[in-house]
Amino acid sequence: MSTHTETARPEAFTAAWQEWHTAHERHRAHAHGFLAVTHLHWLGSEPVALDGVPGTWSAANDAVTVVLEPGEVLELEQQPLPAGETVIGPIAERGGLNLTSGETVIEVAKRGGEYIVRPRHPENRLLREYQGTPAYSPDAAYAVRGTYVPFEAPRPTTVGAAVEGIQHVYEAPGEIRFKLAGRELALTAFNGHAPGSLSVLFTDQTSGKTTYAANRSLSVVPAADGSVELDFNRAVNLPCAYTDLATCPLPPAENRLPVAIEAGEKIPYERQDQQ
Repeated sequence: MSTHTETARPEAFTAAWQEWHTAHERHRAHAHGFLAVTHLHWLGSEPVALDGVPGTWSAANDAVTVVLEPGEVLELEQQPLPAGETVIGPIAERGGLNLTSGETVIEVAKRGGEYIVRPRHPENRLLREYQGTPAYSPDAAYAVRGTYVPFEAPRPTTVGAAVEGIQHVYEAPGEIRFKLAGRELALTAFNGHAPGSLSVLFTDQTSGKTTYAANRSLSVVPAADGSVELDFNRAVNLPCAYTDLATCPLPPAENRLPVAIEAGEKIPYERQDQQ
């Protein structure tokens, strides 16, 4: 438990966190989000039929080939693919596109240099039974100021993945230095999804105890002068915290913090019997 008292938290800080958390939960429970993933298929050079997906599939020469029989339906941007062979790609690493078949959205993507197919269906049991994610009560003591320090040149950084046998390579443009619990700390940052944002993957002394063991993620946006707010109350779980059908990256070794971050999202209910 945090040693900070409820009365020490300004009401406005708590209200802002609650609004953010509600929106994040709504996004997570989207009908075709990662909780809707029913299968994870790794493609090889031999054409194969895939559970939950029309057609036969293969990958070679940095492209995906799908072959549809008459009557099988796959759409790309609301346009049906023709019967017979369609070649998709190349797709950039960590990129992807979505096909549809009825209520199913079919993600075709590249992860760790390999092509994958992941169908997503709104009636998937994990999504249908999702009851929200437990989190620490918001605590302003875990919203700290830091400084973003760019490296002389971006550093290619190789990290492991939640799935055995693959690695992710990210470009790390710099690190964020900050002080917490009386310790001078630093986190290597990767480029975020939104322009100008950074993504930080980390573990801490709560990992595997009250928070998910493999990783948590925090998105930050440095100001022009390099100052940044690290609000660990908004540290979130990645998809691998909920499903084994995810390929999430693990934090770089230097991002294993020697302090307990008693803030942000906790171990999902779905995983609590596995810790």
